[in-house]
Amino acid sequence: MDEILHYVEEYGICLETSGLPRMAGRILGWLLICTPPYQTSDQVAEALDASKGTVSTMTRMLIQLGLIEKIGLPGERRDYFRIRPDLWEQLMTQHLSEISQMRNMAERGLVLMQHAPQADRQRLSQMYDMYSFFEQELPGLLERYRREKSFSGNSL
Repeated sequence: MDEILHYVEEYGICLETSGLPRMAGRILGWLLICTPPYQTSDQVAEALDASKGTVSTMTRMLIQLGLIEKIGLPGERRDYFRIRPDLWEQLMTQHLSEISQMRNMAERGLVLMQHAPQADRQRLSQMYDMYSFFEQELPGLLERYRREKSFSGNSL
C-alpha cells in the first residue's frame, strides 16, 4: 500500500506543476488505480487520509473541469466518482484547441510586428512555426491513435 500511496502523491505533485491543487491531483491519481474504479467521497477521504470537506471541494472542481464524473449505481443511494472514460482523448482535443489559439496569437503578433526588423520578429516566428507544426500534425496523430486503439483494445 505504501507504493500505491507514493504513486498517488507523485501524481498530485505532477499535476500541481500544471496548476491544479495537489489534492485534486492526488484524487485523480487514486481514481486511476483504485479498485473498484469508482469511489465514494468517504472512500477517497479514507484512502488519501484527507478531510471529507477537502475531498468534496476537490471532486466538485474536478467535475467542473471535466476530469471526473459523478455516477450512481443501481440500488445505491450514494454518489460515486470515477475518471471520465473519454478523458484522455478529451484532454488531447483541448490541447489541440490551445495550440491553435497560441498559433493564432503568434500570427497576430507577426502582423503587428510586420515592419520590425527580422531579429525582433524572431521570437514570434519561432512560436508561430512550432505551433503551426503541431496544429497540423496532432489531428492526424489523434486520428491514428483512435484507429489503432479500436483495433488493438487495451494496452499493456
